[in-house]
Amino acid sequence: MNFTTFDLTLLGCLAFCLVLQLYYTLFVHLRLLRQAPVATPVATKPLSVVICARNEAPNLEKFLPAILTQDYPDYEVIVVNDRSWDGTGDLLEQFAASEPRLRIVTIGENDKFRAGKKFAVTMGIKAARHEWLVFTDADCLPASDQWLRHMQPPVNPQTEILLGYSPYLKKSGLLNALIRFETFFTAVNYLSFALKGMPYMAVGRNMAYQKSLFFKSKGFAAHMHIPSGDDDLFVNANATKHNTKIRIEAAAHVWSEPKTTWLSYLRQKKRHVGAGRFYKKKHQFILSTQIISQLLFYVFLVAAICLPATRYAALGVLAVSLIVRCAIYPRLLSRLNCGGLRWWFPLLDPMLFLFLTFNGLIAIFIKKVQWK
Repeated sequence: MNFTTFDLTLLGCLAFCLVLQLYYTLFVHLRLLRQAPVATPVATKPLSVVICARNEAPNLEKFLPAILTQDYPDYEVIVVNDRSWDGTGDLLEQFAASEPRLRIVTIGENDKFRAGKKFAVTMGIKAARHEWLVFTDADCLPASDQWLRHMQPPVNPQTEILLGYSPYLKKSGLLNALIRFETFFTAVNYLSFALKGMPYMAVGRNMAYQKSLFFKSKGFAAHMHIPSGDDDLFVNANATKHNTKIRIEAAAHVWSEPKTTWLSYLRQKKRHVGAGRFYKKKHQFILSTQIISQLLFYVFLVAAICLPATRYAALGVLAVSLIVRCAIYPRLLSRLNCGGLRWWFPLLDPMLFLFLTFNGLIAIFIKKVQWK
């Protein structure tokens, strides 16, 4: 079959996008699949769990007991009550009356200095008695009572940061499937790049670091004006290939309540995109290249399939992509507690990149974001 210059250009662009796609799959994400699980460590050092809560009474009542009853001998739980008016304060006082591990930090509405969640996190860190800090959110549930054993200070004294994983609870509907798949994809990315020696983010629902690192790096001073980023921007600024490790064992996961409406989910993702603009330039380049090349792969693929001259070549490229990716990602989905989505992978993958592109465009025009 004779190809025109346009046909060759189109197939060349498609092939180039495939090569980029396979780079992230085979040379980055495959590292995570090969990461061997570790046995539950023996508890050795004390630690402080920090939770920020604003109007989280129902979630605290539901999830806080699982954090207060971890199988760990020496730890405290600090809940920062950030200007709540829904009874959060009264509920915490009830817990504290019978739970000596629980300590409450209250931020009043009239406090002179406040800057959303970052201020609340800072107050929790200042109140912590121990050097090793473990972070989660009020709407989160540890997957087991061994969570803190996996998130405790590592044996290697160089390690200052631990990156954990936090999947969303399974609900019905397309939105929940997309949320869980997007969370999976994000986790595969930041955990794999950390294994590659390029840690660039974490999620505040499940992470840990040293208190001394926080104050040595002046906390959130460099980005205090940005509403989001108490987790990913701090890690982006301070994580290195030498001081960062990951924890992906099933007992170390922390489940979280997902958004239930498209609007609330868009708002959440808009905050995340806003923080991403302040990543290090090399991280911005790597992540942008990944998303754009994946989106263009599907654009060029559809265009090539629509043309009779390039249809069979395009289908061949698609077959290569599916064979390689379906050999890796369904297994990662199972390992990261999203096994039910593995049959929907070919459909959710293009949907995700269309959504990420749409959300990125929204973030360009809508700047204002807030915690709660």
